Amino acid sequence: MDFGFTTAAYVVAAVLFILSLGGLSGQESAKRAVWYGIAGMALAVVATLIGPGSGLWLLSIILVACGGVIGMFLAKRVQMTQMPELVAAMHSLVGLAAVFVGYNAHFELGRVLAMDETAREGLKGFAAILAHKSSVEVNILRVELFLGVFIGAITFTGSVIAYGKLAGKVNSAATKLPGGHMLNAAAAAISVLCLLWYFGSGGFFPLFLMTLAALFIGYHLIMGIGGADMPVVVSMLNSYSGWAAAAIGFSLGNDLLIVVGALVGSSGAILSYIMCKAMNRHFVSVILGGFGGPQGEAQAIEGEQIAIDADGVASALDDADSVIIIPGYGMAVAQAQQNVAELTRRLRAKGKTVRFAIHPVAGRLPGHMNVLLAEAKVPYDIVLEMDEINDDFPDTDVAIVIGSNDIVNPAAQDDPNSPIAGMPVLECWKAKQVFVSKRGQGTGYSGIENPLFFKENTRMFYGDAKASLDTLLQKIS
Repeated sequence: MDFGFTTAAYVVAAVLFILSLGGLSGQESAKRAVWYGIAGMALAVVATLIGPGSGLWLLSIILVACGGVIGMFLAKRVQMTQMPELVAAMHSLVGLAAVFVGYNAHFELGRVLAMDETAREGLKGFAAILAHKSSVEVNILRVELFLGVFIGAITFTGSVIAYGKLAGKVNSAATKLPGGHMLNAAAAAISVLCLLWYFGSGGFFPLFLMTLAALFIGYHLIMGIGGADMPVVVSMLNSYSGWAAAAIGFSLGNDLLIVVGALVGSSGAILSYIMCKAMNRHFVSVILGGFGGPQGEAQAIEGEQIAIDADGVASALDDADSVIIIPGYGMAVAQAQQNVAELTRRLRAKGKTVRFAIHPVAGRLPGHMNVLLAEAKVPYDIVLEMDEINDDFPDTDVAIVIGSNDIVNPAAQDDPNSPIAGMPVLECWKAKQVFVSKRGQGTGYSGIENPLFFKENTRMFYGDAKASLDTLLQKIS
């Protein structure tokens, strides 16, 4: 198979990936976009396996099949609530793959450079590409693989820690070792010195030393970011994995890997920036672990949390004309999206106006709530973003908060010492009545107390969200 076919296949695959990214920007086109991505990846894999210079294709097919079976098995077992940590785990594998590919390129380069001209003539595949590089191109290759390993190592340990925080296996609070940011700066400085060393010598030790430094940077950076910023972290690690893939694409001379890596890296970076704007965060501060911990002494909260039962909620909903539902991670944990959808259908059948308010960082993953509501077949036109609906709360009879905490926390506006101070939030407390479906009186994932729960117009509908809504639905015919 010649290079013409492979190049053409890569171009088509790149177009499919671009269509996939474009389609994921809207709920109605998202399903079609996923199929574009699947088709593009399948085409890319086939073109690579049968293209020129491909060797051990049978072993490659076996490994791809094994990976596919394992991936399918895991995907079927993972609940929707576990998707954020699954995404983080996948990012870690991309980073680890970049490290392995970078090391393989290093050893292969060393092997080729040790050969004489005659021996190089019989080389095939990647080794043959290396054999025809000039000294300048070899130095460029060393920089490329060095950067690929560096970004990949950061992505690997950072994603592992993100997985641990999202899965509850690692404390979600921002944690730094003594020395804080100076440790990160020292590790980064060591990496730069290793780059200069490696560029001059091409030896293994500077590459290995840099890898250790990068692994530490990834670990310490993400440990220093608190739970309130974890959605940004997931998006940021997605960007890192893309840049790692692009760097390795340069090392391997694979155009499609460069294109796909650049698409993933740039889209992840843009999404992270947008989310930081939505949270009133400084992008650089977040990615350097500058947020997530308390900024000072938080204001004391006065009052008490007043409970209400299903009969009280049903009565208020029966009298209400307009209702806004705010879903959060608690809804996902309880898998209550179908109950929420059924409640919406029954209220709309009674002629009531029901809409959903979605905060940009609701849940643990960008678009988390949108996916859950789409799964439950909630109409797209009543699912509104924060900026579209926030001004409507004063004219709303009932706001129902289902498993949300930080995104409806008035302290973001009222308490300058709050860890989420300045973060735009859904101003649901301005509604005439607010009902909060919550398991208990504890704080949310980020550990921040919420004054909303103590306001005079707020009532706490305690219990598992799914069970509570089951009871409520029995009261609403």
